[in-house]
Amino acid sequence: MSKGAILALCMAILIPAASYLFLKVSSEDAVHVPKKYLLDTVYTRIDNGKEVTDSIWHVTKNIRLVNQLGDTVSLYDNPGKIIVADFFFTRCGSICPALTRNMSKMQQSFLKGGNVRKKLDSSIVHFLSFSIDPERDSVPVLKAYADKFDVNHDNWWMLTGPKDSIYNFAFDELKVDKFSNEPIDPNFVHTNRFVLIDRNRIVRGYYNGLDSAAMVKLAEDIGVLTLEKEKRGRRKLPFDPITLGIFMVLTLFITVVSIKLIFKNKTA
Repeated sequence: MSKGAILALCMAILIPAASYLFLKVSSEDAVHVPKKYLLDTVYTRIDNGKEVTDSIWHVTKNIRLVNQLGDTVSLYDNPGKIIVADFFFTRCGSICPALTRNMSKMQQSFLKGGNVRKKLDSSIVHFLSFSIDPERDSVPVLKAYADKFDVNHDNWWMLTGPKDSIYNFAFDELKVDKFSNEPIDPNFVHTNRFVLIDRNRIVRGYYNGLDSAAMVKLAEDIGVLTLEKEKRGRRKLPFDPITLGIFMVLTLFITVVSIKLIFKNKTA
């Protein structure tokens, strides 16, 4: 085999390999949008003569409770904001203090200038902590507990109210029992899960509030949701399709030329 044929063969091998590496690196930098949870129904419609299947995702219903400042507030009081929610009670001696500390760290990271890498601020996210022992967790008790953890009352509400309303919200609207690693007593919503809710009040994730890696993932997902478009559009590819096309054409050309040279040298 001549030197030219060997060179062509090497290029035919290296170019596809380079193309693969290019795509792999580009894909690693792609943004992964948090999936939607709690599917209500699937339906079929006709679009330009074609049958298209669409999904209807569960929109979290509103709930009205009282926060640690004594104000009556609701889930829909902050339109356009992403919500992070959890469930706790002030007398808890197990996981609740750790959950509250991690929520506090999360709140601090989203204060303006606090998250330099993402350049996010507290105006994009609101934190909600629902008391699962509302009979004992009165407004003054919640206020003292919030102050203990340096809660910024502007965008973190600790909520009390009718127990039935809170428990129905946890199980019927957020489905915390379905996405928990441990069984949850229907009479006591004790879970370590933080729930991420987008601007349209659709659940977009469940995170272990005791796990630091999960908290990092939650912060990243909040950042991604702030960039998500309100209307559905074409999803951005993790690579430039024009560049991919050039690579593929070049690879095909070199491969064909290499094969011809190899066979030419063999018959010579």
